Amino acid sequence: MKAAVMTQFRAPLEIKEVPDPTPGPSDALVRVEACGICRSDWHVWQGDWSWMGLSVNLPVIMGHEFGGVVEAVGDHVQGFRPGDRVTVPFHLACGRCQYCYSGRSNICLAYGVIGINRDGGYGRLVVVPNADVNLVRLPEGVDFLSAAALGCRYMTAYHAVVDRARVRPGEWVAVFGVGGVGLSAVQIASALGAKVVAVDISDEKLERARQEGAVATINARADNPVQKIREITDGGADVGVDALGSAQTAFNSVFSLKRGGRHLQVGLTSQPEQGMVALPIDVMVVQEIDLITSVGCPITSYPGLLAMVAAGKLDPKRLVGQTIPVEGVNDILNAMTEFATLGFQVINRW
Repeated sequence: MKAAVMTQFRAPLEIKEVPDPTPGPSDALVRVEACGICRSDWHVWQGDWSWMGLSVNLPVIMGHEFGGVVEAVGDHVQGFRPGDRVTVPFHLACGRCQYCYSGRSNICLAYGVIGINRDGGYGRLVVVPNADVNLVRLPEGVDFLSAAALGCRYMTAYHAVVDRARVRPGEWVAVFGVGGVGLSAVQIASALGAKVVAVDISDEKLERARQEGAVATINARADNPVQKIREITDGGADVGVDALGSAQTAFNSVFSLKRGGRHLQVGLTSQPEQGMVALPIDVMVVQEIDLITSVGCPITSYPGLLAMVAAGKLDPKRLVGQTIPVEGVNDILNAMTEFATLGFQVINRW
């Protein structure tokens, strides 16, 4: 099969033919029809996140946002058959531990992360371990492009906004950074009836945020976002979302909140912070500001997410800015270095 293989950090991925993988007794072999190129892929390519124990064994086929068709299953797989249309959470769970039993399969990681600890969707065929737990069947109303678009950034934003921050209709939500996760958060929070303020340094991205439902936008290079949010919301936002992951965006999110607000940390940091961000703890204590973190999306949240997508209430596919052949992956990764991508970029040709 053809695949894009990372053999060195920060070096171009190699586009080449590799042997077809073979599923084990509890695994499924999935033919990938569409796979997103995520900013998390860029971080892995850069060699980031060693400060939180991430270990990548090279070479590896990246790609963790994909939808496709089951080609074959192992003898022990009971819930899926060849021909089933599926997607896969990037965090691969066991289905039997305290996290899985309590609905938090997103922090189990018994089988690691697909596209990092094992080969992923930049290849045409992917082995999904523990298939009965880690495959998610796609409803008829959700196509493969939508499945790729919701595979990481969108499902991450859904879990963060819906499950963790519990955003309610009428609340003010400030989203800092409207890349993939941020733009998804704008669309989801707006669909829930929240009033969204989007903050970025790109006017093009801010215009896209307006198209996805933001009632106000702020260019942080031109205006003080904390001051502007307090003016727009008449005192502060109910929820601040750091969708980028930097000391500045986390700081601005916390200080843009009203008393009793919720700071939602979704973005992971890069080399400048290496996971260490100072927060105004005294202010947060005195004002009872909640600090909420969120990663991925547990299997238990997929039925609600997919039902809203199938019904047209959410539309991750609308965020796809570009579809490309697998040979174009290096151009996208290089563009991400300059923050020059808009929306999602999806591989759909091999």
